[in-house]
Amino acid sequence: MTVSACNRSPLPTLYQEQRDGFVVIAHRGASGYAPENTLPAFQKALELNAEMIELDVMLSQDGVPVLFHDRELDRKTNGSGMVQDYTVEALQQLDAGTWFSEEFSGEKIPSLEEVLEWASGKISLNIEIKTEAWREDLEESIEPRVIRLVRDSEMSEHIIISSFDYRILRRLKELAPDLRTAVLYEQSQIGDKDPLTIVKELNAQAFNCSATQLTPEWMDQLQRAQIPVLVYTVNDPEVMKTLIQAGVSGIFSDYPDRLNLAVHNSR
Repeated sequence: MTVSACNRSPLPTLYQEQRDGFVVIAHRGASGYAPENTLPAFQKALELNAEMIELDVMLSQDGVPVLFHDRELDRKTNGSGMVQDYTVEALQQLDAGTWFSEEFSGEKIPSLEEVLEWASGKISLNIEIKTEAWREDLEESIEPRVIRLVRDSEMSEHIIISSFDYRILRRLKELAPDLRTAVLYEQSQIGDKDPLTIVKELNAQAFNCSATQLTPEWMDQLQRAQIPVLVYTVNDPEVMKTLIQAGVSGIFSDYPDRLNLAVHNSR
């Protein structure tokens, strides 16, 4: 049964709830302690009491949603070339951990399906869909695949989907209007529009931007409209405290333990 949008929070239901009105989000997992977008980084985030994990999703050559941030493999694996030029089987044979440290040698690129299975019942997710996963042909594009996996995982109420590509956000809402989405601020697509306008146009539930982009005017406007503001990627405790005191709804950090401490010290 679909929960009516008017009867629920704009943010996902948290499995791990601190009940302080603020969401501690592990950026690509606890990526200060383990290789980003891998299961060890997600497990570490859970251990450090993150309330949500942000992760990046792209498509393999054979159309499988996989977790990876960069368009190319060279920086974070022992492979080379574009992610989309590899099948999921080939991607999962690469070493996605040694670049971080030898401790994570042989760590693989997970599929979204694997991560949803792991996260179910444990921790909420912010799934960021990368623009490289957009395809003009709906049958080849990522949106219906992510929607199906989310539905199958029975985690719909524990997930928010974000993107810098507003074509993806529009299509998501056309296909699954009940799923929560967040606008990632992209000036080239927004133009002269203010954040509240674009959130409403895309029928989104939240607004995500960087700490340097957020202005007091935006904050005031979005708070008045009861739109949650989620800010990335903050690792400095003093910046964390400033944003928390300004009233942001959540922060993405590579160090969720630092963020938890900042939340405690800001109350």
